[in-house]
Amino acid sequence: MEDQNIIIRVATTADKVYSKTITDEMEASAAARGTGIAKRSPEYIESKIDEGKAVIAITDQNEWVGFCYIETWSHGEYVANSGLIVAPAFRKSGVAKAIKQRIFALSREKYPEAKIFGLTTGLAVMKINSDLGYEPVTYSELTQDEAFWAGCKSCVNYEILMSKERKNCMCTAMLYDPKDHYEPEETKQYFKENVKGFERLLRFKQWKLLRPFMKKDKNNNGGKPKSFFHHLFNL
Repeated sequence: MEDQNIIIRVATTADKVYSKTITDEMEASAAARGTGIAKRSPEYIESKIDEGKAVIAITDQNEWVGFCYIETWSHGEYVANSGLIVAPAFRKSGVAKAIKQRIFALSREKYPEAKIFGLTTGLAVMKINSDLGYEPVTYSELTQDEAFWAGCKSCVNYEILMSKERKNCMCTAMLYDPKDHYEPEETKQYFKENVKGFERLLRFKQWKLLRPFMKKDKNNNGGKPKSFFHHLFNL
């Protein structure tokens, strides 16, 4: 990444020229993965830049590389690092992780008391979040702000979300609570030890076979404590 002279910084007004490129790539990336993502307009991206709540990555030749922004919910009690996107040519180079680290730091600077959460359908983003100290959680631990959930209406999986009464969907929820959290080394190790389980979890969600998986877990050696995966599928 250093050889490519990529600069990662808080976005400025001049970076609004990339807003449509960013939203187009968000939509194209979601379509290629066959997963849902709440659509964002160029104007929305520009509003985040104006508020100082966005991080951008560009080359020293002003070529757009990546982007992410902050959203706040429940009067600042919850913060989400949303819309992480990297240009195809720069993927698998470490840029996504570097952007996440910078937006996480910016979130902690602006909202030191807030719980930081994210929803993702990707194992790579789950790993990045785990490295930062995020823990996988049930949807009940996320903000219940109606404005947040309204943002999911443009997602192709919105009907699934509502059919589960907002308790589950194709995304996996992860949370960093500044007042009650494991250290990043612990969450990183946890992810490493359970990566195969998380990979299976994402596949099951994609195949929409949530109930059979939950039933298998529920009936596992009756009397034993239910695993995290059962609680994640709590419907």
